[in-house]
Amino acid sequence: MNSCWLNQPPDRREILQAGTIGLMGLSLTDVLRWDAEAKEHSSTGPSVRSVIYVFLSGGLSQHESFDMKPQAPDNVRGQFTPISTQTPGLQICEHLPELAKRSQQWSLVRSLSHSSNDHGESIHIMGTGRSNLPPGLNRNKPQPTDFPSMLSVAGSQLPGPGGLPATAMLPRLITNVNRATRPGQSAGMMGPAHDPWLINASDKCDGYGDCPNCFYFSNKPAFRHSVKPVFQVPMLKLPDGLSLSRLDRRADLLEEIEQQRRDLDRQSTVSQMDRHRAGALSLLTSGDVRRAFDLKNEEPRRLDAYGRNLFGSSMLLARRLVQVGVRMVQVNLGRGSTWDQHGDLFPALGRLLPPFDQSLSALLDDLNEHGLLKSTLVVVAGEFGRTPKISRLNVYKQPGRDHWGAAQSILLAGGGIQGGQILGATDNIGAYPIRDRQTPENLAATIYSTLGIPSNAHWHDPASRPYPVYHAPPIDGLT
Repeated sequence: MNSCWLNQPPDRREILQAGTIGLMGLSLTDVLRWDAEAKEHSSTGPSVRSVIYVFLSGGLSQHESFDMKPQAPDNVRGQFTPISTQTPGLQICEHLPELAKRSQQWSLVRSLSHSSNDHGESIHIMGTGRSNLPPGLNRNKPQPTDFPSMLSVAGSQLPGPGGLPATAMLPRLITNVNRATRPGQSAGMMGPAHDPWLINASDKCDGYGDCPNCFYFSNKPAFRHSVKPVFQVPMLKLPDGLSLSRLDRRADLLEEIEQQRRDLDRQSTVSQMDRHRAGALSLLTSGDVRRAFDLKNEEPRRLDAYGRNLFGSSMLLARRLVQVGVRMVQVNLGRGSTWDQHGDLFPALGRLLPPFDQSLSALLDDLNEHGLLKSTLVVVAGEFGRTPKISRLNVYKQPGRDHWGAAQSILLAGGGIQGGQILGATDNIGAYPIRDRQTPENLAATIYSTLGIPSNAHWHDPASRPYPVYHAPPIDGLT
């Protein structure tokens, strides 16, 4: 991992930049302290591991992806054809050919299960790694009584790189169709100071899918993407034309930084503002971090490999953040209900699976090329799976599947995972686990263990009361 100044003394420009930070409530002492922390973090070498949690909000159908049932009755098996992978005996959907070529790099758990079929409850469950629900859960609004997200728990246990938080979420929060924020994405009981670092990078498009190739389901009016740019990370940077001589005009620089900071989040609490200051510090003093946020400097072949869309850009930024030392990144692929196909299941997945296949395969290749795949666990999951039987609602032109918490397939790669494995199994219609049932607690423990968090670790609420990080053992058989 790289430290704040790439393990080299700062040049004159960086010193001048750091000197302006005092006007933001920070001092050069903060700069040096965070730089020292980053160096200490990097000195741990290959044993330091990271996690990229790819979240398919809405709930991917296991029948149309990783647990196809070609021998099931017509009202179960669906329209897609299974294809063979590089792993003997493993077949997945025909719309995932790139992942099929790379199956020796990843493994499947086909038996993850919980008891809720509700979006809000299930996003809380899969975001926090807790199958039970806190009292008074609001399905459409995070509350201080929610359990903390896995990002918040991990962030409380791990050092961040050069003043940045240890965990991040992008390119936007998971919301419902009315833009109400789903629970399970905040620090909840830990207090807002531990809320994950949210990187709002997507446009305000209301479509579903990989903008600009997004769509509406057939129960809505005709739709065409019209918002630009599709992906733009809010950057704290020096304005164009600001020369070294002008850096001495500290008030001008302060106003520029403060304005960009205000633009990041007009609703921030004081503690969140402190986190933005820390982010501003790192973005100003670390060339690595600044470059991580600027996808425009990426070589064209890599942009093409990921796909020049919201899915591809989000995955690429996740890799860049891991590369500069962020320990856990959650990537939300698609607006709130993108993968929620109650109707139009097959045409919708025909549009969603190819860019998902491309961007995830590119992420695995890119991590491997940068020497990061062995130290980075990639997890792909949603809030639940889909019902075994295909159904037809009158408001849609074509059939779909409803919510199903009892079974979903999750993909895991890298981070010490042995690829080419199939763990767990469901019955002959993909309804319930029949072998090696796993829970969200097992998944959370796998993530925490990968990050090196001790099994006896605790997080604390604002009153310093301790709560255990682990609630189950990690998934067995992955390594």
